[in-house]
Order: sequence, then C-alpha cells, then structure tokens
Amino acid sequence: MVEATKKSLDYFTRNFSPYQFRQFRILEFPGYQSFAQAFAGTIPYSESIGFIADLRDEDDIDYVFYVTAHEAAHQWWAHQVLPANVQGATMLAESLAQYSALMVMEREYGPRQMRRFLKYELDQYLTNRATERVQELPLALNENQQYIHYRKGSVVFYALRDAIGEERLNAILAEFLQQWAFKGPPYPTTRDFLDLLYARTEPRHHPFIRDLFERIVFWNHRTTRAEARKREDGKYVVTLQVHAEKVSTDGKGKETQEPVDVLVDIGVFARPPGGGEADEKVLYLAKHRITQAETTLELVVDELPYEAGIDPYNKLIDRSSGDNRRRVTLVQ
Repeated sequence: MVEATKKSLDYFTRNFSPYQFRQFRILEFPGYQSFAQAFAGTIPYSESIGFIADLRDEDDIDYVFYVTAHEAAHQWWAHQVLPANVQGATMLAESLAQYSALMVMEREYGPRQMRRFLKYELDQYLTNRATERVQELPLALNENQQYIHYRKGSVVFYALRDAIGEERLNAILAEFLQQWAFKGPPYPTTRDFLDLLYARTEPRHHPFIRDLFERIVFWNHRTTRAEARKREDGKYVVTLQVHAEKVSTDGKGKETQEPVDVLVDIGVFARPPGGGEADEKVLYLAKHRITQAETTLELVVDELPYEAGIDPYNKLIDRSSGDNRRRVTLVQ
C-alpha cells in the first residue's frame, strides 16, 4: 500500500497536476464490508480486501497495489474534477481512475504483465453485460453501470492509450484538469472530455475513438492456424491465419456486422521449457492493418516460437478473450 501510494502520487503529479493535500492516509476498517473508498486525502480500506491479502503467488494479480493506486487516482478524478450528475458521470471518475492505476501498474510490473489484468477486466465486462436487465449503454453515456465504467473502462482507456500514445493522452487529461479542476457548476460531462479528445487527436483516430466511447462495438479476433517451419539459417517462418470481424450492437442485443478495418497487434512469443506466460519472450510484435475476415501472414523470427496470435494482449473489446493466441505447431 505504501509503495503503491508513493508511485501513484509521483506519476499522477508528474503527468496530471499537483496533489492538493499535505498528507495521504489509509484507514483500516473491519471486514464487515469489502471495499475501499476515496475521501479527501483519506482512503478507508477494508481489512478483508487488503490487509490480509496473500500475495505469495507471483502469478496472481497484485490487487492490493492496484486498488490503492485506483483510490489514489480519485484524488484527481472526483476530488479535483467533479463530473456533472448526468449520463457518463462515472466515466470521468471511475474509468479515469482505472486508467491512471493501470499506468502505475504497468510501470511496476511491465507492459507484458498487463495482459492478465486486461483479460480479467474484459471477461468481467462480458460476463456482467449478459445480466443487464434494462439496456447496455456506451461508456460515455453509462448510467452508473459498474461493469461498464470499471471493466469496460479499463480496456477502452488502455486501447486509447495504445492508439494515440501515453504522452498525448496524459497531456489531454492534464489540460482537462486545468480547465475543470476545483470549479463549481456547471460541472463537466463526458461531452466536454470527448470534445477535447477529438480536438487534440488526429482525424485518423476519430472513428476508433467514437467506437470506443460513443458506440458498443466488438472486435472479434481469433487465431485459426499457427505453424512454424525452420529455415536452413536457423530462423523460423511462422504462418499465421487470423479471423477478424467487427460487430456493433444497439444495447438490447440487436447486432450489425460492419466492415473490417482495424490496426491491431500481431505477436509471436517464445517460452523456456516449463515456463509460463510470465516467462515469455517477444519474438515479434507489430501492428498490422487487417481489412479482411480471413488473413494469412508470414513472419520470420529468430527462435523457436511457442505461441502466436492477433491482439495477443487483449487490448480491444473482444467477445472471446481466450482464442486470440494459439500454440505454434512445428512442421517440416
């Protein structure tokens, strides 16, 4: 908790705006409830989700570090900028706190370790949207729907960061804070944020931004074939066949197929004998523009590949998070 606090305050102050208090307190309360919550300079934190956490398994998500970073981020998103009480308000509080905490997590554990967390967030979004009793809404218009502003919000802002760059996104957030921090009514809405986002990004990004925030869109990617053949020079030719589709929905289940046109990561990875995903080595990782439902790629890597796939780090909203990668088969 102390490490997460120090690193969060450092990142948020450098990238967003100064921290407004002279102290930062974490208060333990008994485990009658399981939550943490941000008040001004003070975080009440249940013993049942933090103080008795068992983090000895290095493969587990360090949720104590993440929860602390998330609550620290609320000192900016909800305590410096207070959103108007309208549709999308929680995007400006919870989704931005999720993004901020993700950036601190990434610095602590590295970009390659983020897939585990992004996959968890995506799976939780997919599971909970199936229980929606009224109507799923786009992120920018959600009505305090937690599976949207927490779970989907994490993936959306990470995808936005991946598309426009962390420096650009943080500069936009810093400008948003400069415009709205510590102001009284009228309070900002997601429309104000999106207007600034569109104004500070290149037009080529705007359709993707619209899909992320103002529509409900799924990029359904899967790897259908992954084979490798060893060349005489010791390198490997990887033949990768991927399927891509884009689907939009109206929030009540009516879906529409849309033309495929996406800039997406293609990756090839190696693992040591007996190693897990945390031990993998990136042999190839680059963005490819995919415009067909079925695409075959040939890639050359220096070592024996273990796994390969499309959107291998689960950066995009995909209705099946487990079929993006495929074990590579060695052929003669």
